[in-house]
This record gives sequence, C-alpha cells and structure tokens, in this order.
Amino acid sequence: MRLFAILYGLLACKIYLVYATALTYRLTPNEKACFFTFVQEKGAKLAFYFAVQSGGSFDVDYSVVGPGEKIIMDAQKERQGDFVFTAKETGEYRFCFDNDMSTFAEKMVDFEIAVENETRAQLPSKQGTSPEQTSALEESIYKVSGQLSTINRNQKYFRTRENRNFSTVKSTETRIFNFSVVESGLMVCMAGLQVFIVRFFFQGARKGYV
Repeated sequence: MRLFAILYGLLACKIYLVYATALTYRLTPNEKACFFTFVQEKGAKLAFYFAVQSGGSFDVDYSVVGPGEKIIMDAQKERQGDFVFTAKETGEYRFCFDNDMSTFAEKMVDFEIAVENETRAQLPSKQGTSPEQTSALEESIYKVSGQLSTINRNQKYFRTRENRNFSTVKSTETRIFNFSVVESGLMVCMAGLQVFIVRFFFQGARKGYV
C-alpha cells in the first residue's frame, strides 16, 4: 500500500499538460523549413531542442519567432541547441531552420518542440504526517524529476555524438574507397604507358638496324 501511495504522490505532486513534437527532418541545400506551435496561455514554457545529425559541417542557421513577428532567438552555424523560455504572449510561435549556406550538402536535423503548461498539485497528506515530512518528500520528488531531465538531455547529446561519428566514419570510408579506385586507375595507366614507351624504343631500335 505504501508503494501505491508513493506512486500516487509522484503523479499528484506535479501535473504537466505537455504538447510535444519530436521529428527528424532532411533539410535540402538552400532550403528554409519552418515549424509552428500554438500557445494558448501566457506563462507557458516552451522547450526547443535541435541537433544536426549529418551533412556538411553539422551546422545550421535557426530562428525562433513569436507572435507579431518578434524574434525571440536566432543564430548562425550552430550544431545543436537546447533552450527553454517562457511565452509572454499567446499565439503562434515559429521555429525555422535555414540551410542557405550549403550549396550541395543536405542536413539531417533532429529536433523537438514542447509546450508545457505546468500546474502544481498538493501532495496528499496522511494522518499523523507533519508538513515538514510532506515538504521533504516533495523536494525529493522534484530532485528526482530534475535528474531525469538531465539524463534525458545527456542521452540526446550522446545520440547526437554517435550519429555524427558514424557519419564521419562513413564519409572517411567513402573517401578511402574513391582514393583507392583513383590510385588503381593511375597504376593501370602508368603500366600501360610504360609498355607503350618500351615498345616504342624497341621499334625505333629495329628501324635503326634496318
């Protein structure tokens, strides 16, 4: 019973109304792609995460635009970002990625947009339990929640590093293969050229004897 009571307290301690979108998008050269989310209440928290998984130098331009075309944040040639900000106005928020810097390279962008309307609920009290004990349990639950968020961010970071390293290895393998093909072709051409030169010398020597 105590286990169910603790689980109930975990659920009742913090109630989130979350609208989240996690996508992976292929950004073609010279393309600008925008994604939209609508905030219904002032003071809602917007979480924005992105990471360039592959393509070019693993960087992209991004911008976040709020209602009334107000620029909240923007930057150029960023590899990844993890931001949380408070929506001061209700309305439509636009999150854009710009690959105008690249002429040939496609970019694979992994991103997540979440709108959190957070409301706290009181932890259910038990007879004989002091407010200090309830507060201590509540703080412990908040600490666990923060640690879980940290673990989630670290997992995203390591996933991005893994994808980038895999892309680098794949690109290096392709370059080595292309270099080997070119080297083999040059060796064949040099062998053919040597045979041609030797035959030319022998034919010249025979004509001299005649």
